Amino acid sequence: MKRPARAVMVLGCTSGAGKSWLATALCRWYARQGLKVAPFKAQNMSNHARVVPAAAGRPAGEIGSAQYFQALAARAEPDVRMNPVLLKPEADTRSQVVLMGQVRPELTTMPWRERSQHLWPAALAALQSLREEVDVLVIEGAGSPAEINLATSDYVNTRTARAAEAACLLVADIDRGGAFAHLYGTHALMDAQVARQLRGFVLNRFRGDATLLAPAPAQLQQLTGVPTVAVVPMQHDHGLPEEDAVPAAHAAATGPRVVVLATPHASNLDEFEPLRQAGVAVSFSRDAETLRAADWLVLPGSKHTRADAQWLQAQGLAALVQAHAASGRPLLAVCGGLQVLGEQLHDPQGLEGGQPGSTAGLGVLPLATRFQPAKQLQRRGYRFGLLQGVWAPLSQLSFEGYEIHLGDSQLLPRPGGMPPQPALAGSPGLGWQHGSVLALYLHGLLENPAVLQALFGRRPRPLDAVFDGLADTVDAAFQPGVLRSLLDPPNFTPSPDTA
Repeated sequence: MKRPARAVMVLGCTSGAGKSWLATALCRWYARQGLKVAPFKAQNMSNHARVVPAAAGRPAGEIGSAQYFQALAARAEPDVRMNPVLLKPEADTRSQVVLMGQVRPELTTMPWRERSQHLWPAALAALQSLREEVDVLVIEGAGSPAEINLATSDYVNTRTARAAEAACLLVADIDRGGAFAHLYGTHALMDAQVARQLRGFVLNRFRGDATLLAPAPAQLQQLTGVPTVAVVPMQHDHGLPEEDAVPAAHAAATGPRVVVLATPHASNLDEFEPLRQAGVAVSFSRDAETLRAADWLVLPGSKHTRADAQWLQAQGLAALVQAHAASGRPLLAVCGGLQVLGEQLHDPQGLEGGQPGSTAGLGVLPLATRFQPAKQLQRRGYRFGLLQGVWAPLSQLSFEGYEIHLGDSQLLPRPGGMPPQPALAGSPGLGWQHGSVLALYLHGLLENPAVLQALFGRRPRPLDAVFDGLADTVDAAFQPGVLRSLLDPPNFTPSPDTA
């Protein structure tokens, strides 16, 4: 019988330390060694999600974008088992629970500390089944394994590390300062068994002369018994989208100014990373002057469309969006952005945010949206019909996209003027063009190189080149032989998992 895959786990001292980046790089590094690799993250909290097509008797589902890209880096088919639990924040104290790709309302309303006993068995089953199918499982932790207030329910870091008998790395962002204290304190507070599984510390985002770090790594090893095995230089343009944060503007970008309106509940902002990679001048902003100066305006998806529509009105930004559309400048609205541009948003069951009701949209398009319990999840090919004006270069163009939304939208009668025209051949309810406005329920449009070429005359760096660049970086940053040694049998005595 094939032995279960060896597991390499990336833990972090903090959120944002670089776990996702490093896990993605390791997926490609091990895949380049001729090994069969898969990523895994027991639980991710993010409103950046991707649709995984139906497979192996499972319906189409959604996983965090980070695990989707890690699967591509591993040269593996994305699978809902790679991110069995996805939490999608709807408010400061509420997150939608997605279990094995599907929304679970009864878990969404359950108190936070009670969820783990229901979620861990599914995550453990996914972990075990993936380990039976691959040679190497690259696992990403979440937050920090030293969050002692959550220790009794921490299955994302502690239970996963122990169950997989993972060789663990602990990453600190040295650019923030205090990295050695972060590493020492995290090691001191984390589960004792997981601490024994640590193979090395990683200093991420280092600028300057690495020889100036001495004698700190040696002193840290004396205190903890754990060596510092890698110093990863600052990567200003590594090519991966931000997992959660609003992306920074591209300093070297040129051409028309594209501004993505970063509403409070904006989702899937990662789909605009190809604009940055293609050198387009894209920024993410809520600033009125920046929005007013935009040549192109983008309304992204939203995890709480009604709340974002109300926010735009309250901030006085609704008028800027309306004025942009009236001026004839290009306006792209994606999914929730499409819904916001309509006239009415009806949520009688409180499916968004838990509160039933109706909200007025911005009235740019004569659309009414009604939210339904069943989430639309689909990834496939689409084709534009005949478009006009600035969008005419997309006419008849085929592209790949994905649906990930609640509800649907219907055209309302509006006396006078031309009504919006269906934008997609064979899919009339998924998008419309109305003058300079292109509104689509589909995510991922700008991830198609042919679309960027048609609209901006540019193409992004291919994803394979991005992944290979990440692998080259870790290959140079890690001490020789360390990455291979992580696949050696455990150098600790496993103890029973305390599930």
